[in-house]
Amino acid sequence: MKRLCLLFSILCASLVGAAETTAQSKQRVSVMAYNVENLFDLDAISLYDDFVVTGNGPERWTPEKLGGKLGRIAAVLKASNEGRGPDIVILDELEADHTPASTITPEAFIAAHLGRSYRELLKGELPADLAGVPIEAWLIKALEDEGLKGYKIVLGEVLDLKQEAIHCAILTRLPIKSVRQHHVVAARTIVEAELEVEGESVFVFANHWKSGAGSPATETIRIQNAGVARARLDEILKANPHANIVFGGDLNSHYNQKQRYPAMAKTAIQDVLRSQGDPAKLATGEADLYNLWYDVEPAARRSDEFRGEWGTLMHLIVSKGLADGKGLDYVPGSFGAVVLPDLNAHRYPVSPWRWTNYGPGAGLSDHFPIQAEFAVLPKPSVVPLSRTELSPAAALPAFPAELDLTLLRDAKTVATLSADETARQIGEVFILNGTFNGGAKPSIIIGEKRYALYVPDESLLKAVKATKKGQSVRWLGQLNFYKGQLEFMVSSPDWIRPR
Repeated sequence: MKRLCLLFSILCASLVGAAETTAQSKQRVSVMAYNVENLFDLDAISLYDDFVVTGNGPERWTPEKLGGKLGRIAAVLKASNEGRGPDIVILDELEADHTPASTITPEAFIAAHLGRSYRELLKGELPADLAGVPIEAWLIKALEDEGLKGYKIVLGEVLDLKQEAIHCAILTRLPIKSVRQHHVVAARTIVEAELEVEGESVFVFANHWKSGAGSPATETIRIQNAGVARARLDEILKANPHANIVFGGDLNSHYNQKQRYPAMAKTAIQDVLRSQGDPAKLATGEADLYNLWYDVEPAARRSDEFRGEWGTLMHLIVSKGLADGKGLDYVPGSFGAVVLPDLNAHRYPVSPWRWTNYGPGAGLSDHFPIQAEFAVLPKPSVVPLSRTELSPAAALPAFPAELDLTLLRDAKTVATLSADETARQIGEVFILNGTFNGGAKPSIIIGEKRYALYVPDESLLKAVKATKKGQSVRWLGQLNFYKGQLEFMVSSPDWIRPR
């Protein structure tokens, strides 16, 4: 074991050294892709029931909740680039402005409130003159107040405010040379911005394709989304085969979509977009894109958790011009998910700390952001990619088969928690010492309180329902807040085995 640890340390040191050697440059550029999970404004018009701004329900979306979430987003960005934040952020799930008559630009909003911080403005009941402020203005204001200055934002077009709740955006400090919008079917408009890095153009694409990664029906829509994107990539690469392209965002597809869902005869990400992970194909011209998930070990490929499995819905995909050892180039080993325990991740077991509107609100997003660095090389250098392409078919389990119960809380404590404490515990795994209550929608009695059990897997649900009503159980469950009620989700067969 000691020898293995030593070899691992040597490998890590060599990778760091390689990254430093290839990145002797005038400028480094950091790029992040971040789905901020429904960052909504406060104009009282929302296409989602989760963001009601009136009434007294525990799920009400309040100014303080928005302020708290904006502060956490800023803290995540500060973890990048030595506290300066990424140079480019591909954003997903900003609310579209449903009150455009009262809109204000981020620059005008900041100028109008120079003497007051966003937290002051979002304290207590919101004045009427602030109700129509769009979320991008609140976001840029918050970033400025938190010391992340100089960002400009490019928003995706919204064609139908009655149908489109959210859109994509590109946040950057770099000079913006041009912007294009690419409309797709049943998904968010793809945003393209041509940016400038020391005289070189970089084409950045922000995407949020149709949801439902495992569904063959929605894969046909994603195929259309990918087709629109691929057509534009072909135009750019025809004009310049060595063009610098960063294609990112939430593609609602896994890097190994074809292997993970073999029943899909054609996939959007691999067959249409032509994302792949073989560096040799870039060199020979057989491929012109490389998915940076392939630059990390398969066990580290994780940006989101769904029903007990890790996924890779977030992507940063680069053109061969960013991996040829010339000019602006990818820094090897710099890609990965940004996991910050107690900020955007639960400490144990590790999973994204998704936002909850319960009580004062807590968490951030159901996706980890992903990040990579690029460097402007003063002279030709080693091609940065060399890993063998590996596309395993099996999904990675999100939770260890044997959880350390000493690190988990007993669910009996939930009833004693304050609203603030409960909000912080939502998403945590608990020990369920209680009595199974049966029913078409199973529930469990813990102490004197009954909690619904949500079991998303059909075969696992049958096993749960086979338990005799009134039987004492010692199970595991993840605390959820759904339609105004607390419940526990059971996502693994191991969670209902006898203990």
